[in-house]
Amino acid sequence: MRLDRFLDDCLPELSRSQIKRLIDEGSVTLDGVKSKAGIKLRGGEKVCVTLPEPIATSALAEEIPLEILYEDSALIVVNKPAHFVVHPAPGHYKGTLVNALLHHCKDLSGVGGELRPGIVHRLDKDTSGVMVATKDDRTHQCLARQFKAHTIQRRYRALVHGILKGSKGTMDQPIGRHPVQRKKMSTTARISRHAVTHWQVLRRYEEDRLTLVDLLLETGRTHQIRVHLAEMNCPVVGDPLYGGANRAKAMSDVALRQMVSRLDRQFLHAWQLGIEHPNGSAMLFQAALPPELQDILDYLEDKYNFKLADLDISSYAGTVGITSNENS
Repeated sequence: MRLDRFLDDCLPELSRSQIKRLIDEGSVTLDGVKSKAGIKLRGGEKVCVTLPEPIATSALAEEIPLEILYEDSALIVVNKPAHFVVHPAPGHYKGTLVNALLHHCKDLSGVGGELRPGIVHRLDKDTSGVMVATKDDRTHQCLARQFKAHTIQRRYRALVHGILKGSKGTMDQPIGRHPVQRKKMSTTARISRHAVTHWQVLRRYEEDRLTLVDLLLETGRTHQIRVHLAEMNCPVVGDPLYGGANRAKAMSDVALRQMVSRLDRQFLHAWQLGIEHPNGSAMLFQAALPPELQDILDYLEDKYNFKLADLDISSYAGTVGITSNENS
């Protein structure tokens, strides 16, 4: 096994880029000698990793309202709205979820890096829904291990263009940076990572060529759901990056087309998150669709004489088993 892969397995609280940086900076030794990331381990070697002291966060606390679903001394669970960047990045150094959490919690874990305190997973800027952040390094490492083992339950609700065939299925295609359009991800990238999305049809709105789908993530790659659905020729409604916005212009229902055109986000919502608390208890959190998405769904349900109450969303939980994959 390569040294960097070995460390990736042993240190789930660190990202691959953080591990590579530690190796490049000489903070990792193999039998007392600085080594390269790609060196192959034979077994029996002594690997020593020197972690730097935590850096004081350079993200500023800001008084930004949060919808808190749960909070204790170890973690906090929030319902993130759309248009809310998770952590500071070029072009978004203020007004992020991290800035809001720093003001509210004042005790977030530091292993995520100086600009990402407490963050163990992300949602895209224009995706809403349930997110968890950690308040201490022990909790951070505990949840990081669960994300790496694919035991976290992450369910999403999406409205997509096109009619998905079959009642349910699995998209198992690796994802990496698009070779030409660098803002996009793609399943045809030369360098990619294992990605699996399970889906189940909830509604088909045949006349408008729309499908309401429930999705279960096995892995969590950047833009994973959006890429996988676009590759199935069913881009998420309102998604400008993967074709959803263009498809909306061809909708024949004028009222529906106007509702979608006013939607300045993709119709993708992380409605359920299941984790194991560091104390061993199983916890499940849910967040209802935000009004801008619910209004579109209500319109469709009324048009097709459906009843949302007939959708027992609890029946979809656990219908697809999550298993760990050694290659992911």
